[in-house]
Amino acid sequence: MNLLDQLKRHTIVVADTGDFQAMDAYKPQDATTNPSLILGAVQKDAYRPILTRVVGEHRAASTDEIIDRLLIAFGREILGIVPGRVSTEVDARLSFDTAGTVARARKLIAMYEAEGIERKRVLIKIASTWEGIRAAEILERDGIRCNMTLLFSLVQAAACAEVGACLISPFVGRIYDWYKKSAGASWDEAAMAGENDPGVRSVSSIYRYYKHFGYGTEVMGASFRSTGQILALAGCDLLTISPALLEQLRTTDGEVKRQLDVKDARAAAIERVKTDEPSFRFALNDDAMATEKLAEGIRAFAADAIKLEGLIDAARAGR
Repeated sequence: MNLLDQLKRHTIVVADTGDFQAMDAYKPQDATTNPSLILGAVQKDAYRPILTRVVGEHRAASTDEIIDRLLIAFGREILGIVPGRVSTEVDARLSFDTAGTVARARKLIAMYEAEGIERKRVLIKIASTWEGIRAAEILERDGIRCNMTLLFSLVQAAACAEVGACLISPFVGRIYDWYKKSAGASWDEAAMAGENDPGVRSVSSIYRYYKHFGYGTEVMGASFRSTGQILALAGCDLLTISPALLEQLRTTDGEVKRQLDVKDARAAAIERVKTDEPSFRFALNDDAMATEKLAEGIRAFAADAIKLEGLIDAARAGR
């Protein structure tokens, strides 16, 4: 049996792509998108007609409105393929704006519902800043389920769980990237693989924390650099995987053993993390990796949102 089919015995597999035409071969349960993935998709010949159609139907609308319409168009196509949920991201430029995030999330959900898609099939992706977590607290009370992204630390994860966020997406590969770059020439790839990978260690610790204290928030490992990182997290609630790595798993035979276990987590000795605002901000600031990767991620997603606006403006002008 191939590695992908075996992995599905332990973990819900999610496709991490805006390329919905590439999903069908891998039979994922859910799918996630972000501004960078949508930007990449609409520049391909196969998806440019979606951009052209959305702009043509809403030419008089604001650019923000057209972006939201484009996100919904991709989400609707994806939900025609996956049986579960799609994650749609709020503009990263709202990462420090609780009220703005809440308003944008409510608008996206209303647009999905106007298309006949139930809100239970949509997760709103929000950056795991203090302000983003406060927005999730409000939205979850409204029945709008949130996927907390750009998450790099246990304190972020603990705060998300405390407000009842539906799901978190800790970024395995970006954590790995930071530690590898920081180590420079002293980095030992073999010694830092598998359970010793810093990204794998981070997600494993979050998983144990959640299961130990009985939080209902789901853990979805994200941003993988290799199949080794994926297999080291077999047993995690969900794993969101790019088409390239899904293909590697699908075309490779082998054995996949469960690595994360609820029983082990419940038996572990784990202390609660303080999640009041001063404690949260200090703990995040004290973690150089998490602070830098969070800021970097917000900047990158915001930059891609601006590029997407440029494509929309060009399409509106007929260029």
